[in-house]
Formats: sequence, C-alpha cells, structure tokens
Amino acid sequence: MQAKRNGFTLIELVVVIVILGILAAVALPKFIDLSSQAGASAAAGVAGALSSATSVNYAAKKASAAGAVTVSDCATSVNALVGAAMPSGFTLGAGTACTAADGGTATCPVTNTQTSQVASATVVCVP
Repeated sequence: MQAKRNGFTLIELVVVIVILGILAAVALPKFIDLSSQAGASAAAGVAGALSSATSVNYAAKKASAAGAVTVSDCATSVNALVGAAMPSGFTLGAGTACTAADGGTATCPVTNTQTSQVASATVVCVP
C-alpha cells in the first residue's frame, strides 16, 4: 500500500511563483502610470510657489518694505520669484487679467513642458 500524498511538491510551487512573477511584470506597468501624476504634482508645486511669492510680495508692498515688485498680470508675476524667472521645464501662460490693481488676483496657467500637465496659480496683483 502506498502512502497518501498531501500538499504540493517544491517544483510545483516554484512554477506557480514564476508564473505569478511574469504576470506581475507584464501587467503591473499597464495599471500604474506615475509619470503623469508626477508631472501634475510638479506643475502644482511651481504654481503654488508662484502664488506664495506674489502673496509675500503683496504683503511686502503693504508693509512698505523695499524690494517689492510690481505685478500687473501673469507675465510680470514671474518677477516675484527668486531670480525673476520660471524654473526650467515650466512655462507660464497668459491667464486672466487682474480683478483689481491693488490686491486683486489673476489666474495664471503653469505648464510642465516635459509632461504637458497644467496647474493654475492665483497671483496677487501689486501696483
């Protein structure tokens, strides 16, 4: 009489693990595309930096501090950034006009040129 066999052999387990590994390597990249999310997050980060810089610039102007720059539209809002230029890999669109000359806001699109992702920056206008 032969003994009853229970469980799987080592070879069967290895074959199943190899098949699962191949399926994971082929299928997983199709479900996860992090490059577009990373591009959108980078654009949102630059847009946030621009919004913050113009807010600090407006506060400096109201406090009569030296060094505040005039921001009348999206193109001049870049002057509030350190170095007065957009970071490499990003462009600033025309956007909307300022709602008021002093303390009004304008919405400016920031585009990540590598991924074409766009985020909006709300800039504070300063006469």
